[in-house]
Amino acid sequence: MRAVGLVVEYNPLHNGHLYHLQAARQRSGAEVVVAVMSGNFLQRGEPAILDKWTRAQAALAHGVDLIVELPFANAVAPADRFASGALNLLATLQCDSLVFGTENTTIDYQSVGRQLAILPDLHEYFRDYQQTYATQLNHFYQETLHLNIDAPNQLLGLSYATANARLKRPLRLLPLARKNAQYQDQELNGSTIASATAIRRLALGQTTTEQSLATVVPADILQALQQQKLLTWADFFPYLRYRILSTPLAELGQIYQMTEGLEHRFHSVIKQVNDFPSLLRALKTKRYTYTRLQRLCLYVLLNIREPAIRQVEQQPYVHLLGFSQRGQAYLHQIKEQLDLPLIARVSQKIGHEQGLLGLEVRVDDIYAQLNGHEQNFNRPPLRVK
Repeated sequence: MRAVGLVVEYNPLHNGHLYHLQAARQRSGAEVVVAVMSGNFLQRGEPAILDKWTRAQAALAHGVDLIVELPFANAVAPADRFASGALNLLATLQCDSLVFGTENTTIDYQSVGRQLAILPDLHEYFRDYQQTYATQLNHFYQETLHLNIDAPNQLLGLSYATANARLKRPLRLLPLARKNAQYQDQELNGSTIASATAIRRLALGQTTTEQSLATVVPADILQALQQQKLLTWADFFPYLRYRILSTPLAELGQIYQMTEGLEHRFHSVIKQVNDFPSLLRALKTKRYTYTRLQRLCLYVLLNIREPAIRQVEQQPYVHLLGFSQRGQAYLHQIKEQLDLPLIARVSQKIGHEQGLLGLEVRVDDIYAQLNGHEQNFNRPPLRVK
């Protein structure tokens, strides 16, 4: 059997994702769909509104055959590290193609990826403190590749392409045009496909519309959104505020990615704000995007230090969340060729602070405190027919 890979967050899974799943199987000709999914915290520095097990169950119910977790160290990271972590897992699972959504399908991602892969680490070249890294990166793409990258999924697509070109056996890249809704759309648009942002806003009561959630998400997701506690930064803000107030300045400066004296800014503004959006606005400068600051807030909340991130990078693994019968058969087919540890159950040894999933267990503990469900121990892989 051949497998097509997807990189997903499903926050939450909606009709656009169903289109993506169907198109992936059709365009790739693969018999098996493998998804690498972020856990309880996401790339833009925010908690998932539904936990990873609920989202994995929905993925399996709607066409994914094998689903594994993208570790926190990669899941909550800039696009290049996010893409590298995900593509390495898909390559380990022997996928031969990747289908990803983008606003521009005319780019030859395979070719551009090869050009970008031979360049040195671009972070060292962008030191203009009056512009964000993303802005400087876009200028670089315009000057060197004559590409105008003005949408988030284009940037992510190029990150996939670069990470893919660095693999020993690159995957076949199959870009898929986004349909009807764009990533950052704030409102439903009358279509059956809406952005996850608009869906979250409606589910959380942050917007009103005559169109209901039932028109844009599957029935099982609608039920979960209506019955489960939906987590947002508002739920975590009191804990973040306490962490900033109670942590000595020197220790705050040791948090991962706390650079250029940002710990002083955190300490100076935290007593002046009462909610998370106000904190972000108080922290914001021309140098830092809101996404960069959101990720940093997560690192502070979860007390993330660089050694914990490096440990995951140096000791990668595959954490299995679930599979269908077809996915189980595929896993049996490739299991002997896997070059990373395959973790189906999190033992006390694996979940210990220095264990392979030590960081994952630690960051999930606070999520479990708020959603009321254990996220790692005694959680075997999900199985669907």
